[in-house]
Amino acid sequence: MKERALSLAREHGTPLFIIDHDRIRENYRTFKRHLPRVQAYYAVKANSNQEIVKTLFDEGASFDVASYNEFMQVYEFLHHFEEKDKDFYIWDKIIFSNTIKDRDTLSKIRRYKPLVTFDNADELTKIQSHCDTAGVVLRLKVPDIGSQVEMSSKFGAEPGDARALIARAADLGLTVEGLSFHVGSQCTTFDNYTAALDIASQVFHDARKKGHPLKIVDIGGGFPVPYDSRVPDFAKLGEIIESECTRLFPEDVEIIAEPGRFMVATAAVLVSEIIGKARRDGKVFYHINDGVYHTFSGVVYDHWIPNFQAFRPGPMEVCAVVGPTCDSFDKVSLSEQLPADLQIGECLYTENIGAYSTASSTKFNGFEGARILHLHN
Repeated sequence: MKERALSLAREHGTPLFIIDHDRIRENYRTFKRHLPRVQAYYAVKANSNQEIVKTLFDEGASFDVASYNEFMQVYEFLHHFEEKDKDFYIWDKIIFSNTIKDRDTLSKIRRYKPLVTFDNADELTKIQSHCDTAGVVLRLKVPDIGSQVEMSSKFGAEPGDARALIARAADLGLTVEGLSFHVGSQCTTFDNYTAALDIASQVFHDARKKGHPLKIVDIGGGFPVPYDSRVPDFAKLGEIIESECTRLFPEDVEIIAEPGRFMVATAAVLVSEIIGKARRDGKVFYHINDGVYHTFSGVVYDHWIPNFQAFRPGPMEVCAVVGPTCDSFDKVSLSEQLPADLQIGECLYTENIGAYSTASSTKFNGFEGARILHLHN
């Protein structure tokens, strides 16, 4: 892929973001193979490129959306459905997992009888007022220690508040369909999952005893991507989750998940071009035509550790790689092992950059960002 990427960059120009849809299909099938009981809702936020959504739609994936615009990206593929099939698809295969939704969005989606999450009483009141057709899922706060991006400081109800929130939903005439949690993005601490499943199980069984027929457990995202050899094996996590779900929940419970990064991170590479070179305080600085305001935005927003390779050998040094904008913040990495004799016009190669990259790219300083090229779509 590396040599082919360089050839494609010469043909199409740089920066070039190459998405391999065969890899997306492989990742989806790997997820299903190791978690056969779990319905996979692709988290569109990880990479909202419409071609990616189409590939996963065609594979049979469900979708986790956070906004009306993301919902409409999926809805685009339902136009040929009959109305009853369209309604069933929206209910069965789309979840609005953002626990806080604005009133306008709720009003727009009311006609679709959506599945939505919540984690506080005020949200329930808002849902009842603007989207009383919704089925609601209570998101619980769970441990996310060691995850690349933690979630619990912003989302999730305390488990001790769950009983009152479920009762409040019932009082408002809403149906609590189930529970959800998120152990944090790129979770390599598998104990987070076992702890979260145990917490959810206690709330779940308590709710059923109180007469609330919960039937969904959403185990969220966080499934680890093999960015390096230190990341534990996903197959092992699959064994743990499958075993715990069997132990903790009845067979009639639907287990769903929201993988985003897992589906797309390894499916894209980037070819960037060196547009400037300087020695600063004795270190080689390579200025490239992409940066943290563009495809490398994950360095800022996702705590992602960038990686660079050259396309030829040379005397290796610790080099800096910085972006094209006139902001000094635009430093991608200050410690990359690269040949020190690379010249302006040569290119660098970055792997595993499919998630939280182009999705959060901007046009800061007038730079357009990478051209996107699709393979095998």
